[in-house]
Amino acid sequence: MASATSRSTAAPAAVVHSTFRIERSYAHVPSCVFRAFADKDIVRRWRVEDEGSVVHEFTFDFRVGGSEVSRFSFAGGPQIRLDAQFHDIVPDCRIVFAYRMTIGTTPFSASLTTIELAPSPGGTHLIYTEQGAYLDGGESANGREAGSRSLLDKLAVELAK
Repeated sequence: MASATSRSTAAPAAVVHSTFRIERSYAHVPSCVFRAFADKDIVRRWRVEDEGSVVHEFTFDFRVGGSEVSRFSFAGGPQIRLDAQFHDIVPDCRIVFAYRMTIGTTPFSASLTTIELAPSPGGTHLIYTEQGAYLDGGESANGREAGSRSLLDKLAVELAK
C-alpha cells in the first residue's frame, strides 16, 4: 500500500527554497489597498481571473483561520489549485498566509507570504515577502517571483478603477 504522502516511484526533483521581497507604492490609502486583499469580489477580479483563463472554483473566507481555494486553468491547460490559510490579519497593516499549489494532482509548492502595508506620502508602501519550498526545481522559484510581480501590477490596475 502506498503512503498517503508519496508522489511517485520516480526520484523527485530537489526541493528549492527561495525567499523574495517585492516593494510597491500605491497612490491609495492603506485601507483601500487592504480592502483589495480582503474583499472576495475584488480579489477574484485582480488575482484569480485573467484573460484566457477559466475559474473552476473560488472560495474565500478572509479571517484568521479562514481559507481560500482557487482552481483555474489557462488556455485549456491543466488545472492549477491554490489552497491557502490565513494566519494573521491586522486591518490596514498586515496579512500573513500560507498556501500550497498543485498542477493537476501533483504538488508544486508550499509558501508562507507576508503582506505589509504602511502609510506613505501620497498613499501606501506595500512589502510582499514570500518564503517558498518549490517542489519541482529552481525554475518554479523564478517563475513565482515573476508571477507575484505581475499580480501586484494587476492590483495597481484594480486600485485605479
